[in-house]
Amino acid sequence: MFAAQKTQPPAPTTGDAGPSVEHVAIIMDGNGRWAERKGLSRIEGHRAGVEAARRAVRAAREEGIKAVTLYSFSTENWSRPDWEVRHLLGLLRRFFRDDLTELASEGVRVRVLGERDNLPPDLRKLVLEAEERTASNADFTLQIAFNYGGRDELVRAAAKLAQQAASGDIDPAGVTEAAITAALDTSGVPDPDLIIRTSGERRISNFLLWQAAYAELIFLDCLWPDFGKAELHAALEDFRQRDRRYGGRKAEVATAS
Repeated sequence: MFAAQKTQPPAPTTGDAGPSVEHVAIIMDGNGRWAERKGLSRIEGHRAGVEAARRAVRAAREEGIKAVTLYSFSTENWSRPDWEVRHLLGLLRRFFRDDLTELASEGVRVRVLGERDNLPPDLRKLVLEAEERTASNADFTLQIAFNYGGRDELVRAAAKLAQQAASGDIDPAGVTEAAITAALDTSGVPDPDLIIRTSGERRISNFLLWQAAYAELIFLDCLWPDFGKAELHAALEDFRQRDRRYGGRKAEVATAS
């Protein structure tokens, strides 16, 4: 039975170095435009994007961040041409086959967010194996949002809670913010402190809608394949200059800290 209590935002964390960063989420945007500007195919752009993702994860670990969530394929991306969708599915397969062993040996926990029922059977199997193989790792969490949409995630969480209420496993009055949070794909991982989007777009595009409630947002003009250690460090420096009040006033935060 879920306790009937309201989920509180994280306690403000401040200090000489500014607010701390535990979880960074990234909307990896701009692969296609990067390729077009260089006279390359979109496939080459996506391949370069994979290398940027590897750089970003390494840089995040060097910065002491504990969790990274990468938005790699949305529920809307199925509308892209078949050849591009097939290539993106292939890149995820290659990630599990080429990178998983190294990540597992380095204490990285891998999680995949999103709807799985309409993924190819072999890919569903790879996802499950990756999560089971790294489930006990605690040094760093890498979440890959694939076939993911924030609204879809909320619908699935609501359906899960409705089924539990219908079966008598929970009291409908026990459906609190904490209960919804626990029913999400990201259950057990703190909400992102910072969400970064590349390519100059200024929107979050159905990404982590619930979890982004108190996140700081940074929009970068660089295209995703050009993102690296320097860009992440600059974003973190920007973040640390911000005053995170979680709806309170500055004086209240100072008193709380």
